[in-house]
Amino acid sequence: MTKKTKRAIFILIFSEFLVCLGIILVIPVMPFIKTQLHLSATDMGIMNALFAFAQFVASPLIGRLSDRIGRKPVLTAGLFLYMVSEVLFALTNHLWVFNISRVIGGLSAAMVVPTAMALAADITTKQQRARVIGWLSAAFSGGLILGPGIGGILAGVSYKTPFWVAGALGLLSAVVLITLLPNDAEHEQPVATATTTTPTSHPMSRAFWTVPIIILFTMILVSSFGLQGFESIYSIYVNEVFNFSLSNIALVLTLNGLISLFFQVALFDGMVSRLGERRLIRICFFLAAVSTIWITQAHSKLEVMVATLIIFTAFDLLRPAITTLLTKASEANQGLINGLNMSLTSIGNIAGPIMSGMLLDMNTHYPYIVVAGFLIVSYLMAFLLRRPQAARPVEQS
Repeated sequence: MTKKTKRAIFILIFSEFLVCLGIILVIPVMPFIKTQLHLSATDMGIMNALFAFAQFVASPLIGRLSDRIGRKPVLTAGLFLYMVSEVLFALTNHLWVFNISRVIGGLSAAMVVPTAMALAADITTKQQRARVIGWLSAAFSGGLILGPGIGGILAGVSYKTPFWVAGALGLLSAVVLITLLPNDAEHEQPVATATTTTPTSHPMSRAFWTVPIIILFTMILVSSFGLQGFESIYSIYVNEVFNFSLSNIALVLTLNGLISLFFQVALFDGMVSRLGERRLIRICFFLAAVSTIWITQAHSKLEVMVATLIIFTAFDLLRPAITTLLTKASEANQGLINGLNMSLTSIGNIAGPIMSGMLLDMNTHYPYIVVAGFLIVSYLMAFLLRRPQAARPVEQS
């Protein structure tokens, strides 16, 4: 890996971390905003859903755009929009402006996250890709994990401070990206993929939608749906069923963050090299399903904690493993592929909490039984995956 490629990857990691930080930065200040501005829980829910909805709609369109005009212009525009979103949130006290800010933030995430993944796939070989996508996934997770803590600390000054700081970091990141990230034509294409970067078929044609790609996209949807379905009600579930205190929940989530980052940064590349993406995906779906069922049958807090850490770690390995395999399944149209990836993730992020909330009102165990069922189906689907190379003759026909 050349120095120019390493520099590009570092910029992508920082940009991804920053945008994911912005996704979650609003969480610690939501109670204060709700109380101070006399908003309802429904108002707050809609405000957050608008982010995911904008990301869902825009991701595949912007992914395709980045295939046509290049990655750097899209990344630059995304970081500037990120800055606008955060500054707008800091400037206002009106709900409708908050909503506009979150829509802009969703567009920003749709421009930065999948485009960064696509550029990483463009400039790495298949052997390097698992490691780099593991780093990007760790940046994604790191932003989501550290966001509430950073937001809470900065909110100690003022509840607007987190957004001013995030806006300043967005501007700095955009300037660094413009200055230091090479233009698309200047990137040194890896030898292994240099001949496959030109789209060989229209992305909406049957040649694009091979069986492996359909299965992988389905797994992306199920994994995000399952994670959000599991995570969104976790604190309520363990409090009501196992009498977890706030300190118990905080301990589990903190341990999960540390373990997930360690696995993604230090172990993911080695696990892919040793097991291969397909086997790792099967193992993760199996462990997540078994551990979800285990929680519903557990009799102690320790059992629940161990099962929870297994589930979160499995989910945090699933996403980069599936993403890595997706980038290998079709070397062309990387922007579209990663855009669809992010769009399906957004659908799961919207639908998962809604489903779990409704099922929880019926019975405390129903949400996790349903999540386990989806995970078992995905585990069985994983056996249908062929090697990515098997899809290429279809794409080029």
